[in-house]
Amino acid sequence: MQDLFRHLPAVIYAYSIHPDGTRKFDYVSESCDFILGISHQEILRNAELMESIIHPDDIGHLRRTAEESQRDAAEFSWEGRMIYLSTIRWIEIRSNHQRSAGGVIIRRGIIQDITSRKGVAQQDEVRFKKNETLLTQLFQTIPMAVVLLTDEGKVSQVNNGFEEMFGYTLNDLRDRSVNDFIVPEELTNEGVDLNNIIAGHKVISIETIRRHRNGKRINVILYGMPVMMDNETIGIYGVYVDITERKRVEEELNVRNTELDNFVYKVSHDLRAPLSSILGLVNLAKLPGNTDNPMDYIDIIGSKVDHLDHFIGDVLSHSKNLKIDISTMQVNFKEIIEDTFSDLNYLEGAKGIARLIKIEGIEFYSDPWRIAEILRNLISNAIKYRKLDQVTSEIGIKISVDHLRAEISFVDNGIGIDEFNLAKVFEMFYRATEQSDGSGIGLYIVKNAVEKLGGQITLSSRVDHGTRFNIILPNRINNVIAKVPLPVDAEQQ
Repeated sequence: MQDLFRHLPAVIYAYSIHPDGTRKFDYVSESCDFILGISHQEILRNAELMESIIHPDDIGHLRRTAEESQRDAAEFSWEGRMIYLSTIRWIEIRSNHQRSAGGVIIRRGIIQDITSRKGVAQQDEVRFKKNETLLTQLFQTIPMAVVLLTDEGKVSQVNNGFEEMFGYTLNDLRDRSVNDFIVPEELTNEGVDLNNIIAGHKVISIETIRRHRNGKRINVILYGMPVMMDNETIGIYGVYVDITERKRVEEELNVRNTELDNFVYKVSHDLRAPLSSILGLVNLAKLPGNTDNPMDYIDIIGSKVDHLDHFIGDVLSHSKNLKIDISTMQVNFKEIIEDTFSDLNYLEGAKGIARLIKIEGIEFYSDPWRIAEILRNLISNAIKYRKLDQVTSEIGIKISVDHLRAEISFVDNGIGIDEFNLAKVFEMFYRATEQSDGSGIGLYIVKNAVEKLGGQITLSSRVDHGTRFNIILPNRINNVIAKVPLPVDAEQQ
């Protein structure tokens, strides 16, 4: 038996507590020497040596556990650290509790080195905490809205992305149905059906609409994924990807594609029409026996070429407005208006237009080219759509500039625009009247140029009374001032 105890990977001991308070080891196996690092004979002579090898931070716990076991006459069980040759090991002490007829408490037990076991447990704990931290940080920082539901469909967790996307915190939603908060009323049935599908162990992905706390509707892709364990759903992940901007771009792209289709059709039509007329005149001039005056043909051909030139100029202007960056320079309204009237002097009726121009306020900074395009198209339209039976046609331009903006009021007393056409005149290639054979993109260019400059344009008109455009454009003078370097003397001061 002694040989068996000697080779056991544990210390077998017998310990007694006498009525007079004496405590001693009655037996300690020889394995004590290499497991605890102290001689079993020494412990038999001095029981207090056992406490001397216990780690100082754990000695109090050992004593409290021993006192509780003695008080309750219960089995003794303790885990703690010991110091073994300047290293720290973990040991486990277990013993029973017996009381003899003479009142002596006898404990027989075992002491085991559990360092390896604790090391594995600690590694597992560290690994668990690491994985938990990684998952928690991923859950909170992922740039999507994520909600974790219980198997009953109630909110268990939401991440920061969810709070930002929908405006609700975990305190708002905990143990409640997320559908009651973010699903629009008309999609209530869809929300319920999705939960049922996910709970049925199916992964779903749909494009739908959800609602922010403030009522704003958000286009999202919703991914629903059940969390499974032992073939049972223990939770549901809902992941929301905000595609509102993508939907806006798609809608804008659809509009642009439609405009491009119309643009190609209209451009090809408006280019071919005058070319067909020119080709017809050429063929007519070649007919045998034709006695028409060739100069009459030349005048008509010249008119068609002018029309082509103006149309191509408008197309190029539109393309340039879309592509070039905005430049910021001082805008000379007076010079632009004078140059524009001079350039358009060839138009029929231009020379008889009465001009009422008033410019007041401070310097204005913006994009001179786009400002010129805006005024050129407005002035050109006012000339083309003047009242032919009117003695005097007028164009009134009033410009008022302050540090924030320029307010431009453009008024004519022309034929005006009826209410039906008023909402459509800014559309590409729309012509509200047959009085002019213009390109139909002048006001479209105006509106796009105003928007490029960050401004606003409004229109009012009455048939036979004229038309008024009100334009507000931001003054970028402060941007220019901020970029001007201070003089050397000013910097030194």
